[in-house]
Amino acid sequence: MDPLTPLDTLCRIILRAREYEAQTPTDYDGGEAAENVDGADEEALSVLDDSINDSVEEELKAAFEDLGEDQLAEVLAFCWVGQGTYEAADWDEAMEEAQSIVSDGADGAIDELMEQPMLASVLESGLAAFDLSCDGIGDLS
Repeated sequence: MDPLTPLDTLCRIILRAREYEAQTPTDYDGGEAAENVDGADEEALSVLDDSINDSVEEELKAAFEDLGEDQLAEVLAFCWVGQGTYEAADWDEAMEEAQSIVSDGADGAIDELMEQPMLASVLESGLAAFDLSCDGIGDLS
C-alpha cells in the first residue's frame, strides 16, 4: 500500500506525538502515597517534572492542519487500525468513516487525534499493519 501522506510526514507526526506524550504531566503514587522513613506520607511522585512546552502541542496540531483532507482522514484511519477498531482488511471502511469525520470539519478530526491515547504508538501500529515503518527515516531509526 502506498499512503497518500508521504511516509516521512507520517514519521514526523509520530515523532511530534512522542514528544507531546512525553511531556504530559502525570502523578504516580503506585496506588498509595509513599511513606518516608519517619512514617509520614509524602506527596505523590511527579513522574515528569518538566514544564509543558506549548510549542510541541502547537507543532503537532500544525502538522495535522498542514495535511489535506484525504491525508488527515488517512492518519485517522491508520490510528483506528493501530488501536484495533478496524482490521487492515477493512481499510476502505475505515477511510470512509474517517473521511466522513473530516468532511464535518477538520477541527473535529484534529481534536480526535490530539486526544488519542498513545497516538504515536497507535499510528505506528497502524502503519505496521501495512508493512510500513519509520525505520531509517529521520530521527526514528
